[in-house]
Amino acid sequence: MRPTLPLLLQTDFPAIRRQTLDTLQVNLGYKCNQSCVHCHVNAGPNRTEMMDEATTHLVLALLEARQLKTLDLTGGAPELNVHFKALVRAARRLGVRVIDRCNLTILSEPGQEDLAAFLAEEGVEVMASMPCYSPANVDRQRGEGVFDLSIAGLRALNALGYAQDGSGLVLNLAYNPQGPVLPPAQGPLETDYKRELLQHFGIRFNQLFALTNMPVQRFGSTLVSKGTFNDYMKLLKSSYRAENLDHVMCRTLISVDWQGYLYDCDFNQMLGLPAQVADGKVRSHLRDLLDHDNTGQPIRVADHCYGCTAGQGSSCGGALEAAA
Repeated sequence: MRPTLPLLLQTDFPAIRRQTLDTLQVNLGYKCNQSCVHCHVNAGPNRTEMMDEATTHLVLALLEARQLKTLDLTGGAPELNVHFKALVRAARRLGVRVIDRCNLTILSEPGQEDLAAFLAEEGVEVMASMPCYSPANVDRQRGEGVFDLSIAGLRALNALGYAQDGSGLVLNLAYNPQGPVLPPAQGPLETDYKRELLQHFGIRFNQLFALTNMPVQRFGSTLVSKGTFNDYMKLLKSSYRAENLDHVMCRTLISVDWQGYLYDCDFNQMLGLPAQVADGKVRSHLRDLLDHDNTGQPIRVADHCYGCTAGQGSSCGGALEAAA
């Protein structure tokens, strides 16, 4: 794995500060049943880092104390954490919106046979990774047979009411480009996805989110190995749009790693760039957010931040121009 942090630290990205926190994005662990080429987490079956029960209790304490609106669960495959269901149940009892960033194939894993029904029962919003509606493209990016398992997962969710009128069960899809290019316009791409998935597979979903590949971890290392890292950074910088700064996710979201340490975003977490919450502390923890309000704190930036502001913009909720 070739590190990209030394290539990103020297930056002219504009200084930005936090607004009021409303979303806690929690990485429950780096273990995953897949090893995708575009993965900025470097997740995979052999990773062992997993959040413990005590830290999940801190997550719940913070949600309640700060009256946060959204708990965004990610990984790895967040569902592989043994405390996943207990955390989801408790958060939903607090009235918190819960998002599960699901790779779909996890629904077919041994021991996860009841997972889809659990998500539906708890009213969890599913954000499902689906990098293309073409079988060949999906399998190339995520592994042989992944497309068929993803379709099976989507059908199972639809059968439980996801993306069906009046159900209240939200199923969104996430798209990543195949390589070092910006994603196409989100609106027309969503139209294509809805047509193709419904026509060929009978699948419905709510929204498509087009996400930019970030030059960190596995994807960044691949760029360095292929000698295309600098070209990709030039593309991101030349596509910068200042208006996207008003809507970047780090203004109202904070990222939590499996040990409970805090970062301004998931990408900073993967680069080891901690957020500043408590003055004077090198690494701030969930406990610090119980005692400190991080509104107005500076957000740690580096050159990878151009990935969120390039073109239509990119965030965990898709294109920023759509949010605007």
